[in-house]
Amino acid sequence: MSWDVFAWFALSAVFCWALGAFFAWKGRRTPTLVLTLLGLLIYAAFITGFWISLDRPPLRTQGETRLWFSFFLPLAGVIVYSRWRYKWILSFTTVLALVFICVNLFKPEIHNKTMMPALMSPWFAPHVIVYMLSYAILGASAVMAVYLLFFRREKTTDAEMAMTDNLVYVGLTFLTFGMLFGALWAKEVWGGFWGWDPKETWAAITWLCYVLYIHFRRARPQEKRTALILLLFSFLCLQMCWWGINYLPSARSTSVHTY
Repeated sequence: MSWDVFAWFALSAVFCWALGAFFAWKGRRTPTLVLTLLGLLIYAAFITGFWISLDRPPLRTQGETRLWFSFFLPLAGVIVYSRWRYKWILSFTTVLALVFICVNLFKPEIHNKTMMPALMSPWFAPHVIVYMLSYAILGASAVMAVYLLFFRREKTTDAEMAMTDNLVYVGLTFLTFGMLFGALWAKEVWGGFWGWDPKETWAAITWLCYVLYIHFRRARPQEKRTALILLLFSFLCLQMCWWGINYLPSARSTSVHTY
């Protein structure tokens, strides 16, 4: 399956997700879940076919990581909807997924079978996939933060903050596993678990920011607004770790994570 058919699969998936979001607003749970899951299956079918056609995991380029991120976003959204019945969450995750899909449509990158020797490791795929899953879950927590800070007119409730906290707990857990897999990969390829590469440095900063959020919430549970601002700052650090470092001169010249 070639990249040329990506638009057909992606737009079909987005159509299903949008319909699911519509039914969520109408309070119809069954069609919401069926349509959202159908969209995920369509998108997963493309990822699977693309993986087979490349003879490698589609995880090497920024466009390929965006492919996974735009898949995991609606997945995180439907999990939140199923657990807490927030009817708006699927609208937000669908819009965000569409943004990343549009970036891939209008700025396609070269997708070929080339694999650098450093990427030929059994830790490569688990490291990136777990990271993308954590990014999507933490993205859902950032969506919650935006909603509670700028769109909710009533006072933020403890239940809403607890839901946001739970997303951070799960996202940070996957982020931690992703870092551990990355360390094992680095040990195998470069001989050391950690090298303070620019991407590794920003990964540590991101991890510490989310840990700080958790400690702040436990120490000062009443200061909800400050905690939400800290959560958004953490997500900005995550974006810097994911793609922002590619624009740093130091990363361009020294980073082993630039492929």
